[in-house]
Amino acid sequence: MASTITQRAELAKFCTSRDWSKAIRVLDSLLSQSCVIQDICNRAYCYSQLELHKHVIKDCDKALQLDPTLIQAYILKGRAYSALGRKDDAVLVWEQGYEHAVRQTSDLKQLLELEELLTAVKKRSTASNDRDAKQLSEWSVSKPEPTSSGKSSETSNTHNISSPGSEPCGDSREVLQIESKPSEIAYIPNGSSKKDKVEGPKRFHMGPNGNHEKQKNGTSNLSIDFGTRSEARSSTSDNHNNSDLITKISLIPSKSSDIPNMPSEPSNDAKGNKKFSVTRISKAKSINVDFRLSRGIAQVNEGQYARAISIFDQILREDPTYPEALIGRGTAYAFKRELDSAIADFTKAIQSNPSAGEAWKRRGQARAALGESSEAIADLTKSLEFEPDSADILHERGIVNFKLKDFYAATEDLSACVNLDKDNKSAYTYLGLALSSVGEYKKAEEAHMKAIQIDEKFVEAWGHLAQLYQDLANSTKALDCLKRVLQIDARFAKGYHLRGLLLHATGDHRNAIKDLTIGLSIENSNIECLYLRASCHHAVGEYKEAVKDYDAALDLELDSMDKFVLQCLAFYQKEIALYTSAKVNSEFCWFDIDGDIDPLFKEYWCKRLHPKNVCEKVFRQPPLRKAKLKKQDFTLTKPKIALLLAADRIGKAIQYHCPGFLPNRRQHRMAGLASIEIAQKVSKIWRSLQSEWRFSTKNTSKSGRRTRRKEKIIIPSQNRGGIGCSTSSNSEASTSSALEEKSSGQSVFSWLHLYSMAVKWRQISEPCDPVVWVNKLSEEFNTGFGSHTPLIRGQARVTRYYPHFQRTLDVAKTVMKVNGFVYNKTDGTIDLSKDGKLEEILKAQSCADLYKVVGEDFWLATWCNSTAFEGKRLEGTRITLVKSGERGFDFAIRTPCTPARWDDFDTEMASSWETLCNAYCGETYGSNDFGTLENVREAILRMTYYWYNFMPLSRGSAVVGFSVMLGLLLAANMEFTGSIPEGRQVDWDAILSLDPNSFMDSVKSWLYPSLKVTPTLKDIPDVASTLETTGSVVAALGTYSG
Repeated sequence: MASTITQRAELAKFCTSRDWSKAIRVLDSLLSQSCVIQDICNRAYCYSQLELHKHVIKDCDKALQLDPTLIQAYILKGRAYSALGRKDDAVLVWEQGYEHAVRQTSDLKQLLELEELLTAVKKRSTASNDRDAKQLSEWSVSKPEPTSSGKSSETSNTHNISSPGSEPCGDSREVLQIESKPSEIAYIPNGSSKKDKVEGPKRFHMGPNGNHEKQKNGTSNLSIDFGTRSEARSSTSDNHNNSDLITKISLIPSKSSDIPNMPSEPSNDAKGNKKFSVTRISKAKSINVDFRLSRGIAQVNEGQYARAISIFDQILREDPTYPEALIGRGTAYAFKRELDSAIADFTKAIQSNPSAGEAWKRRGQARAALGESSEAIADLTKSLEFEPDSADILHERGIVNFKLKDFYAATEDLSACVNLDKDNKSAYTYLGLALSSVGEYKKAEEAHMKAIQIDEKFVEAWGHLAQLYQDLANSTKALDCLKRVLQIDARFAKGYHLRGLLLHATGDHRNAIKDLTIGLSIENSNIECLYLRASCHHAVGEYKEAVKDYDAALDLELDSMDKFVLQCLAFYQKEIALYTSAKVNSEFCWFDIDGDIDPLFKEYWCKRLHPKNVCEKVFRQPPLRKAKLKKQDFTLTKPKIALLLAADRIGKAIQYHCPGFLPNRRQHRMAGLASIEIAQKVSKIWRSLQSEWRFSTKNTSKSGRRTRRKEKIIIPSQNRGGIGCSTSSNSEASTSSALEEKSSGQSVFSWLHLYSMAVKWRQISEPCDPVVWVNKLSEEFNTGFGSHTPLIRGQARVTRYYPHFQRTLDVAKTVMKVNGFVYNKTDGTIDLSKDGKLEEILKAQSCADLYKVVGEDFWLATWCNSTAFEGKRLEGTRITLVKSGERGFDFAIRTPCTPARWDDFDTEMASSWETLCNAYCGETYGSNDFGTLENVREAILRMTYYWYNFMPLSRGSAVVGFSVMLGLLLAANMEFTGSIPEGRQVDWDAILSLDPNSFMDSVKSWLYPSLKVTPTLKDIPDVASTLETTGSVVAALGTYSG
């Protein structure tokens, strides 16, 4: 009690001496002990004396939430709106207060004051309208002089002339917009400032330190972490000095008897139009300090950081622990990117005044800029204790949570922010990003659209909306959004990069090159654009341009690990481009990445590792030779046109109609050509085998038994695939080991040869992707390197694969129930058979439920029932669950290709291939009867099932498997004329089926009705003779006219 009385006495003393900043500190302390409405109003009044109008509004809102009839709060809030130039809002507030005052009439003085305010503002409005009409009529005679930069004009007495430390007139919401106008701070006696202007989300163009990006008008966006600005507002000369400043100070009686002599707000509304001055009390040290603080803050707002620091230094020499000066100087340091100095000042301010909420907030911002995200969250959370309903702080913390990939926390913060500040376009855009990360795509779209409704020219919102549509495989809407981006700002380099990415993803590499070139003309050191353009040049056979761009990417100095990964990939892909360029004039059979490229190189390429060891240990490709770079002559002859049309028709069947899978015409054509070539090759093989079968039936034994066909399938050595055509002298390094040469000149055509044909097409179609056979990597093969497909990363749901979450979870629970154990991260077993754990596992509905039962990171292996060996189970995929952060998990499937597992599947695939050949090359051969071909179809589906569970490629197994399946059906006179049902992914159907029969049954339901029995293959030109060279293959994949 004694402490409270002492504080109230100090408050009275500070108010009497007009030391408003110290009065505010006392009120902060009192309010932290007990929330008294009158104390909130008193603090609002103190803020008004320092012309911190937005803090006045904030405190008045708090008071009115507690007591909607508090007339004093309406008066102060209206005055603050009026000072900010928001006259309509002021009138609305005063009218609301007047309605309450009329009903209660307990304070006639305040009722009369409200009447005077409303009468005065209406008179000014009428006078202003008359004057505006007069000025308009005189416009043709004389044009007024332009106003000075950033300052209010004095040509009209309706303008407010504020002190250098006051906030500018205008709607307070403007501070949230990403405009050229710099972020402003205001003098905060208790360490809480007006909102910083915060830039929109920078997921696709902000560096880790929050560096800004140039906009159309040559200015920059200002980031949450005090990113530097390209143009500060020009500094005007000080038009006011101490002797020019005049102020009126009067006292109003307080309703609280606890606060005697509380300063009063004058009732004369003309005060808002007079200069702020301290002439009458210029000798008062506290007022002089307040003035210097205001001057320092004004310098920060005008971008004059060195001047601001000098002013704050003077104050701090007199009082080294003055929190407001420390906050001001720390802010100036932050804008100069001297973040360590900024944090030091904010820390001192907190030590001096632990209740300085603004110091906590700004230190949190600075820490976020340094990447100290956890510390930033702690500081921002602390600042919310002082301002629990601060949309600004919630916005800041939401952004940091988003960058920490704590998407649930980000969603909570940003949702709360937009509920408080419904015009915060940046918060809406970040909210959209967070919602899309957790799979709430509809809500994400609505959030981005809300940001666009607030500002139709908000390019960041359009860009992120485009990315959302691209993730959802809606290329039309994505392109429309990017078109709007570039209409708003034709010099927005990121817009060209995003559209280049989208065009690349749809297979339109040449138009992607055009957009990326424009982007690079704006930002020539953008490694994302350079890398992608190099890949596009590479894909369409422009190797000279590709190597040039790869070299340019390698020469850049980078500032982030993500960009460094691109630089590593540029090294590897340059080598592949050089390799491919040397093959352009050779037959396509000589293109053999698996046979010719060093295993260590391929492994480092797949893993995106630093190429230092590769440079030292691996043979490098020779430089480009001009003689080898002659332009490929790809004349569209009738056979070529017929072939490409057939390929496009057949290949489009590979398309998954699921989120994340954009239609890619280049990949469709690749799959069609691969399927046709496989069908043509296999039909020759089957014709040979059928002749052998006929011969064997003529030489049946006396017992009536047909002689058993040799276990291996023998065909003439005429292949054009990667196997058997390698230039590598090391037979062990090439998949050609599957093709065993016989002394008779014949060779064994294995399942490896069959699938390698499709693998080669996948490799040449998109050089960005390291598609290689896993067993042809280095010794890492022995440690189980293989594919890794995540469904959940932390809290993020992977767009393509999360739809399979429930089924994957159910399979995991089934395996755990059957086995009674799982494996930990060191491959030790975790027993689940005790304490009712299996019962709890069966009840699990989420990763968290499952992890809670097991208690640690774990993995389990599914199985595939063998067809070749009855009763045997092959190891399928591994389902892994790993804790990630406090609220996240990594839930994925991993397919390790260990030697033992490879041998098992090699045997199974060989058996499946032989079964298929036997099914078709006997009496069924050449049949056009759908029913007769049932065994053939089942054999094809069974082999496809084992391929998908095998997953022997570093990537690309899904499209390779389906292309081979289409090719085999074509070879058996069956063409798939339908499409894969929406939401179905054939490879996942196989992976999550523990038995081939269940997979086959699921596929038959949509495959069989769309199978057309027809001798289509006879009408399609031969791929090998129509597209003879590697160069012609590359040209065919990139030619879409004719």
